[in-house]
Amino acid sequence: MSLDTLKSAIPDYAKDLKLNLGSVIGNSDLPTQQLWGTVLATAIASRSPLVLRELAPEAKANLSPEAYGAAKSAAAIMAMNNVFYRTRHLLSDHEYGTLRAGLRMNVIGNPGVDKVDFELWSFAVSAINGCGMCLDSHEQVLRKAGVEREVIQEAFKIAAVGVTLEAEAVLAAE
Repeated sequence: MSLDTLKSAIPDYAKDLKLNLGSVIGNSDLPTQQLWGTVLATAIASRSPLVLRELAPEAKANLSPEAYGAAKSAAAIMAMNNVFYRTRHLLSDHEYGTLRAGLRMNVIGNPGVDKVDFELWSFAVSAINGCGMCLDSHEQVLRKAGVEREVIQEAFKIAAVGVTLEAEAVLAAE
C-alpha cells in the first residue's frame, strides 16, 4: 500500500497524472504534517476507494494520531459545508444567504492541530468539492496567517488526484 502502488494503477493514457502524482506528493516542500494531512483529507474527499486505501496508511504513518483525526475531520466538515455553501451560492434566490445556517461546525474552532494546517486541509477539500465561497474563505484565512500562495497552490495540486483512477476502476469492471 503506497504511493508507488497508486502510481502503477494509473493507466497509460493518464501518464501526466502519474508523473504529477509522484512529483507533487513525492517532492513537496510542505512540512510533513501539512503534506500528509492534505493527502489524507483529499483522498477522503476524492471518494475513490483505491486512492484512500493506498494513501491512508502512509498518511497514518506520517501523522500524529491527533493530526490524522483532524485531517479526517477536515474532510468531513468540508463535505457538509461545501454542499451547503455551494448550493446557497448557486441558488438564484439570494434570500437563502440571509438565513441562519444552523449547522454545527465546532471542529473548525478547535481542530486539535495548528489552525493553519486545518485551514489548508479544508481549502484542499473545498477545491475537490468545487465550493468557491469556501475556497475564498479558507484562502483568505491562510493568507492573513502569512501562508504564501505557493503553499496554498501545493494544497490544490495535491487535491487534483483521484478522479481518473475511479473512472478506470469503473471501466475495468465492464
